[in-house]
Amino acid sequence: MSKDILLITGDFGEDYDVMVPYQGLEMVGHNVDVVCPDKEAGDRIKTSIHDFRGDQTYIEERGHDFELNATLADVDPVEYDALYLPGGRAPEYLRTYDEVLETVQHFFDANKPVGALCHGQHILSAADVVDGYEMTSYPALRSECEAAGCGAWVDEVTRDGNLVTAQGWDDHPEILSIFLEMLGTEIRHEEVAPADD
Repeated sequence: MSKDILLITGDFGEDYDVMVPYQGLEMVGHNVDVVCPDKEAGDRIKTSIHDFRGDQTYIEERGHDFELNATLADVDPVEYDALYLPGGRAPEYLRTYDEVLETVQHFFDANKPVGALCHGQHILSAADVVDGYEMTSYPALRSECEAAGCGAWVDEVTRDGNLVTAQGWDDHPEILSIFLEMLGTEIRHEEVAPADD
């Protein structure tokens, strides 16, 4: 059964963190509305690509332009089954928007599935919703998650109740698999009979 998922991102959200969940969740039949405060459906955001090349932290390069397909000011979180928060630089400023924080709080108050990746946990911390949750994040955010009251910060993809968290885009297969389970999505692989010669 198709689910309606809200994905909140913005300029310089991580390219893979936006594109992979958007396309993957749509591919299996879910509807994903991608929104950004102060922008409307049809507007474009700029994404960034983060990579590790032996330095102490990642480098950031310009990614794709991504066209938003919904308007945050027009959406009602009650109408959505789940929330997904990608990483990148966008969460640093998205967490300053009351409408973003209130939207996130709805999903926790209603105990709906929430996925957060990498720096998306900036938003969770600012929304004051992680109290007592076991979770992970991009490692540099560990102290912020702990200061926000998380029950335990762990070094792997983690599900605790309605929340699944991961550290970076290389965790996509695992976080998306768990997120799909939380949505009740069942993917079956059937054997195809060999064609007659």
